[in-house]
Amino acid sequence: MDGFDLSPLFRSTIGFDRLTRLFDTATQLDSAAVSYPPYNIETTGENAYRLTMAVAGFSPDELDVTAKEGALIVTGKPRKADDQSHYLHRGIARRAFERRFQLADHIRVVGASLDNGLLHVELAREVPEALKPRKIEIATGEAKALEQQAA
Repeated sequence: MDGFDLSPLFRSTIGFDRLTRLFDTATQLDSAAVSYPPYNIETTGENAYRLTMAVAGFSPDELDVTAKEGALIVTGKPRKADDQSHYLHRGIARRAFERRFQLADHIRVVGASLDNGLLHVELAREVPEALKPRKIEIATGEAKALEQQAA
């Protein structure tokens, strides 16, 4: 299934035209890129999220976490090892990677930490005050006349 018909949604909503692009992006995932490194996405509160990635063997200076243009980009670039180790078996993958996550509106990256080979990225939804629901007063004929007299 590579196409969605969202026309019924557009009949009763306004401003969701970006949803089509989001569906297109989500269906064009590279299966090889999805598998490394493994990660979890969890909710830690009503408006709080945590992305946890298993980045064994990476140091903080080999990792880069960037938020730009509605996306979170996590990049790992391992440095070349100085020692000339001869591995009998090498099961810890320290290959370069770049993972992209599309962020919803008003999601902000709060911070990142590296602990026991796990990279934790904390995110929060912060809706601006101007966008929160507000009560609109309905003026009646008398109130409208009083406002015009006051002006």
